[in-house]
Amino acid sequence: MIYVFKMRQIFSQWAIIISAIALLYACHQPSEKNKKKIFRYNEYAGIASLDPAFAKNQSTMWPAHQLFNTLVEIDDSLNIKPSLAKHWDISPDKTTYTFYLRDDVWFHDDACFPDGKGRKMVASDVVFSFQRILDPKTASPGAWIFNGKVDSIQPFTAINDTIFQLKLLRPYQPILGILSMQYCSVVAPEAVQQYGVDFRQHPVGTGPFKFVVWEEGQALIFAKNEKYFEFDSAGRRLPYLDGIKISFKDSRATEFLLFRQGQLDFINELDPSFKDEVLTKKGTLRKKWQDKIELQTHPYLNVEYLGFLMDTTNPLVKNAPTRFKKVRQAINYGFDREKMILYLRNSLGTPAQSGFVPKGMPSFNDSLVKGYNYNPVKAAQLLKEAGFPGGKGLPPIKLLTISGYADFGNFIAKQLEELGIRVQVEVVQKSLLFEMTAGSKTAFFRGGWIADYPDAENYLSVFYSKNPAPPNYTRYNNPEFDKVFEQAIQETNDSIRYALYRKADQIAINDAPVVPLWYDKVIHLVQKNVKGFTTNALNLLELRHTQIE
Repeated sequence: MIYVFKMRQIFSQWAIIISAIALLYACHQPSEKNKKKIFRYNEYAGIASLDPAFAKNQSTMWPAHQLFNTLVEIDDSLNIKPSLAKHWDISPDKTTYTFYLRDDVWFHDDACFPDGKGRKMVASDVVFSFQRILDPKTASPGAWIFNGKVDSIQPFTAINDTIFQLKLLRPYQPILGILSMQYCSVVAPEAVQQYGVDFRQHPVGTGPFKFVVWEEGQALIFAKNEKYFEFDSAGRRLPYLDGIKISFKDSRATEFLLFRQGQLDFINELDPSFKDEVLTKKGTLRKKWQDKIELQTHPYLNVEYLGFLMDTTNPLVKNAPTRFKKVRQAINYGFDREKMILYLRNSLGTPAQSGFVPKGMPSFNDSLVKGYNYNPVKAAQLLKEAGFPGGKGLPPIKLLTISGYADFGNFIAKQLEELGIRVQVEVVQKSLLFEMTAGSKTAFFRGGWIADYPDAENYLSVFYSKNPAPPNYTRYNNPEFDKVFEQAIQETNDSIRYALYRKADQIAINDAPVVPLWYDKVIHLVQKNVKGFTTNALNLLELRHTQIE
C-alpha cells in the first residue's frame, strides 16, 4: 500500500509539471483569444540553483531577480534606489546603516506557511537572509561580500518589524551597492527550514514573479505575483506579464533558430557563428532584419582582458619574459584593438585604451586614465630596452584561452609576431582555465571581469594585494596601489573617491599586469512585439515593466 501511495504521489507530481508546461505552450497558440502574456527566453548555460545565496553568475542572477527583492536596487542610471527599504540613515561615523522597510510586502503563497498563505515580510527576515550568507553551513559563494566588512559581534539587527540595522567594522562606501546584489535577496525562513537543500528548486521570495515548476533541463516556469507591492505611475500593479518561461537549449544555433521562429522573445549576446548574418561591421542590423527585430546595445560593466602572473617567486614567472614590465607594456602597445573590435566583434564593444575600469562606470574617464593604443614603434622600442631587440632572444609566450576567444588570441598573436613576439595560443576548457588561474598555474591567460555592483572598487579589487585569487588572479602586489585603494573605499565624497579610483587604476595600468582588450556592450535581439524591455549596464534581466503586445 505504501508503494502504491508513493507511486500515485510521483504520478501526481508529474501530472502537475506536464500540465503547467502544456498550459504555457498553449498560451502561445495564435488562435487563442486573450492569450497569456508569457515572456520566453533560453538559458543555454543552464541554471544551477534558484537559491539567491548561490547567485554567482548571470544564469542564476536573472531568475533570482524575478523571484526575490533586495533592500535597495540599481536603476538604469546606476544609482542606488529604494526597494524593500523605503529609505535609510547613515550614522555620522559611517559604520551604522539603518533601513526603514516597507510594511506592504508579502512572501509568495506556499505550503511552508499556515494554510499555504504567504505572510508579511519583516526585518527579522532580512537578518535571517544575511546571516545565512555568512553561515559556513550554507557554503554560499557570496560570503565574501560581508567578510571583513561587517561587525564581527552583531552585524545585523531587527530593531522592530520595519527597522533593520547593519553595522560595519569601518567605513566602507560601496556597501549599498553590495546590498543590491542578488546574494542579498530576502528569503522566507520557513521555506529554507522546510525544504532545506531543496530550497534551490523550491524558492519562496517576495519578487514580481513566483515559482511554479522546474523540469530541469527542459523548462522553468514562473507566474505573476498577484500581490506584488509595486505599482506604475498610473497606479497599475506590476508586473504586466502573466509569467516567464525559460528553456534550456544548450546550442546557441538552436537558440537563434527558435528566436527566428518567434518562439523566444529575446536572445542575449550574439554567437560568432551567426553575428555576421545579423550585423554589419559597424554594429547595426543588416537590412533584411531591420523590420523584423530590434537590436538593443548599451555599455556593459564588463572588461575583457589578458592577464600576466606577477608573482616572481612562482617558478612559472622566475624565467618568463613577461616578468619584465617593458615586455608587458610592449604587448599592450603591439596590437590594434580598434581593428580587432571592428572585424571580430562587429564594432560591439569599445577598445580598452584607458584603464581596467570599463566605460559605463560612474568614475570612468578616458581623458584622465591613459592606457595603451596601437603603437608598434613604441612597442619595438620597449622590447629593445627590455633586452630583446626585434624579439631576439625572446622565448615563445604561451597564452591560455577558451574556444570562444581563440580568434582574439590568434589576432593578437599574429600582430605581435610582426614585432618578434611569438605567442602560442592554447585553447582549454573553461573549468580548467579557472582552475589554473585561481591556482597560479599559468603565466599568461584570458580573463573577463563583470561588475557585481556599479562601483570601481569591484574592478580595482582585482589588483589589491590582500585579495586572493579570485579576484587577484595576477597576484599583483604594489604597496602604492594598495594605499590609494584603501583610501578610496573609505572616502564618502564621490568626487574625491572617483579621483582616487582613477589614480589607483593608472598605477596598475602603468605596471601592466593585464592587457585590457575591450569594454563590453550589452547586446540584445528582441522581438518587435516586446515593449518596455530595457537594457542596463549590469545586464540584469528586468521584466517588471515589460509588456507583450
